[in-house]
Amino acid sequence: MSTTAITETIVPAGTWQLDPVHSTVTFEVSYLGGTFKGELEDVRASLVVEDGKGRLEGAATVESVDVKDASLATHLKSPEFFDAERYPELRFVASSIPLTSEDLAFTGEITIKGTTRPVEVRGRLSRPLTDPFGRERVGLALSAVIDRTDFGIDWNAPLPDGQPALANEVTIRADLYFIKGEAAS
Repeated sequence: MSTTAITETIVPAGTWQLDPVHSTVTFEVSYLGGTFKGELEDVRASLVVEDGKGRLEGAATVESVDVKDASLATHLKSPEFFDAERYPELRFVASSIPLTSEDLAFTGEITIKGTTRPVEVRGRLSRPLTDPFGRERVGLALSAVIDRTDFGIDWNAPLPDGQPALANEVTIRADLYFIKGEAAS
C-alpha cells in the first residue's frame, strides 16, 4: 500500500495586497567602518497564492529612498547610484515561493538600475490571522544579499590605506504585511 504525503499550504489561496503602513523595505551596507542604513518609503507589492505556491511581486520608487541626510539622499538618487531619473523603480519578482513551512528559502529576481539578476532570499512566514477589523493578514520577513556592482552601482572612494570606503555587499530586508483580497491603505 502506498501513501502520498499531503503538504499543507500555510497561506490560503487568493490575492493578498500589501499593507504599506506596517511594511518596510530597508538596505544596509558597510561604510567607513560602520553600517550605513536606508529605507525605501514608497513600496507596492502583492502575493498571489495558487496550488500551494506563492508569487510575490513588488516595486519601490527610487525617489522614496530615505536616509538621515538630504544631500546623501540626493547622491543616492544620482547616476552614481540608483539613477532615479533614468530608472525610477526597483522591482522584485519571485514566482514559486513554497508556502508549506514558516522557514522560507527561494530564488527571485531583483531589478536595480535596469539590470535584472537572480537573488537568493531567506526568511520567515507568519501564519495567517484575523485582525480586529475581520481582515485576514499574513507577514513575510525576508532578507537577501546582493553585490551592488552587479547592478552598475560602482561608486566608491578610496581611504588613505587604499581600502574602499563603501562595501560592495548590500543586505536588503523586507518586512511585508499583506491583507487578503483588498488593497490596503
